[in-house]
Amino acid sequence: MMLQRILLLVFLVAVPNWAWACACGCGLFDVGTRANYPTGTGASISLEYDYLDQSNNRSLGRSAPATDNEDKDIRTSFLTAGAQYMFNRKWGVSAQVPYWTRTFRTTDATTGNEVTNTHGSLGDIRINGIYTGFSEDMSVGITFGAKLATGDANFEFFDPDTQIGSGSTDLLLGVYRMGNITESGIWRWFGQLNYDQPIVSKTGYLPGNEMTSAIGAYYEAWSFSENQKLAPLLTLLGTARGADAGSMSEPDNSGYRRLLIAPGLEWNTEHFRIYAEVELPVYEYYNGNQLAAPVLYKLATNYVF
Repeated sequence: MMLQRILLLVFLVAVPNWAWACACGCGLFDVGTRANYPTGTGASISLEYDYLDQSNNRSLGRSAPATDNEDKDIRTSFLTAGAQYMFNRKWGVSAQVPYWTRTFRTTDATTGNEVTNTHGSLGDIRINGIYTGFSEDMSVGITFGAKLATGDANFEFFDPDTQIGSGSTDLLLGVYRMGNITESGIWRWFGQLNYDQPIVSKTGYLPGNEMTSAIGAYYEAWSFSENQKLAPLLTLLGTARGADAGSMSEPDNSGYRRLLIAPGLEWNTEHFRIYAEVELPVYEYYNGNQLAAPVLYKLATNYVF
């Protein structure tokens, strides 16, 4: 009970007290779903699709004129394949392999005209170890690993902070917790906190450190059969990121804090889960001028063998 309270306090406090992010806030896609939380031994695979259209220029805590930002629009489709294997009820490993397609509309520095370019590439692969030995039901776990510089960070028509690959190798650390709100288990909650610390870059650009968090609740009483359930969820998502660094960065126009609310639905069978949500900003604070999306979309599937 004490651990649950401590974790809950961390989730609630972490968001508003940090000041950070990337050009797109893509770290939000690493939290919020419980489809990949391990609940037993063996293997699982996942496929996730995310989409956002960053078309609104924002500065500090408000909308800003589009003329204040040379960049006009960033539309990105994120497709991520994942695999997870729990060797036993304590230890496991996971990997995520992303592929991004991005369209970037900006102002040409030479002609002053708007130009649009689209690029698709493998993104930065994430590999994590998993430890779930804190409780017999595996409801508490930690993750630890690295993000590798596998994504394309040298597309000639993209800025360093809009490249598909960050060009950096990052250390990753996360913690999650699941539990009952009611004794019957009909109402349940989950929380997650992830930290991403870039440590070395192969380019002149080093993204800011980033923390993402989620806390949510769901209702598990909508059963269609013994092995099929439909659960509505409501999640509060937070992200914060520090200013970028390096000779190719724009520290004055990077870093932010953001809080979103995300209603969603999860269909759950004995081996298969599918989850969909819409993420809506309720608080945003951006350093300088940055493009933001008015809504974010997520669709995730998971199959447990």
